[in-house]
Amino acid sequence: MAQTYLELTKEECVMGFADLSLAEIAEDYKLKVEIVCQLCEQLGIRYQDVQTKLALEDAKAIILAAQNQKKST
Repeated sequence: MAQTYLELTKEECVMGFADLSLAEIAEDYKLKVEIVCQLCEQLGIRYQDVQTKLALEDAKAIILAAQNQKKST
């Protein structure tokens, strides 16, 4: 299982990238990949496919939005 953004070391966050893809976020947070893609669209986060590695801030935004969505349901 991939590390969450809170567990990443300084070396893994090279140039502001979390080294997490949409698919990895979906797996780590037990979400459907489609939900993660919808969150990207809602947040204006661009990606090529579900294997796209995300910028650290984008990964954090998706994770927080997913957590908030889970809390509200």
